[in-house]
Amino acid sequence: MKHRTLIATSALAAVIGLAGVQSVDAQQRKSLRWTTSQVGSYGYTVAASMAKILEQALDGEYTVTVAPYATPTVAMKAVMDGNGELAYTADIGIADFLKREGGFKDYKPQKPEIVHTWYAYPMESLMATNAKNAAGMKCWKDFSGKPVFFTPAGFMNWLNFQRIFKALGYDFKHVQIDVKANADALDAGTVVGSVAYTTSGSQLSSYWKETEIRTDVRVVNPCDDEVAKLKQAGLAVVDVDPKGAFAKDVGPKTLKGVPILFAYHARADMPEATVYKMVKAFHDKKDDLAKMDSGFSVMAKDFIGLQKQGINANPTMAVHPGLAKFLKEHKAWDDKWKISGGAS
Repeated sequence: MKHRTLIATSALAAVIGLAGVQSVDAQQRKSLRWTTSQVGSYGYTVAASMAKILEQALDGEYTVTVAPYATPTVAMKAVMDGNGELAYTADIGIADFLKREGGFKDYKPQKPEIVHTWYAYPMESLMATNAKNAAGMKCWKDFSGKPVFFTPAGFMNWLNFQRIFKALGYDFKHVQIDVKANADALDAGTVVGSVAYTTSGSQLSSYWKETEIRTDVRVVNPCDDEVAKLKQAGLAVVDVDPKGAFAKDVGPKTLKGVPILFAYHARADMPEATVYKMVKAFHDKKDDLAKMDSGFSVMAKDFIGLQKQGINANPTMAVHPGLAKFLKEHKAWDDKWKISGGAS
């Protein structure tokens, strides 16, 4: 009996000892908080899979967690105020931040600013309405001054349509609703339009997938004169195949959207080695990511080109040394760019 007790006691001690080692190991791991937009958005939906790849690439040095925020604007501020390490953002949000406009007016970061780190996918902003109202909606001018849900205030597609309506000279009348109420608001006429968005010309966000299940929608393209005016203002207008994104018929055989480029950026004080490992891991796993989600297809097709496009969209913002190292290795560095904390 004494022998059994001794064995049991030794086994218990071993378990406790192992738990203690694991606890210490967990405590020694650094925290990498990945801020995204709110639950239901595309950015949040795909973050979990990317976080797993990142955690593996960093050899267990970091525990990666996904933290949703109301909007990418708030997510960016969270990182620059020390409440996260990777910020969900887009080229248009970066432009507002650099100029301290919109949601960044008078904003002063508590920590170092975010810098170019990793560009993940383009999104295309579209305008949609309820099928029963589609007959009266022929162009984007038909939404001017009327109640529209332009995605949640502060979202990058919301900012994009502000830019679009400003270029067209239209009245931007936003109605804020919960994303889960999108279909109900269209059915009830609370809003006459709702901005949809595709990723890499294919994936819809979770709340838009739910919307098209619950109600019949029609996408309204900009008319030819509006397309010409947008291009004159320096905005691109791209074609989107509706069959690649929507499960139902949404009207036009080809959809017209205005693209924005989404990214996940770190502060300038994140270690060079960490960012380099992250960028390299996503490059090495780009085909796996595209198989997991078609929204990554553009990145998989031209990973380097997407990074260059993102930097050139806001060339005055510095590039993280980790990304700079990666681009130099691939002979893709442009001496006009600036590396954070150092010379170009």
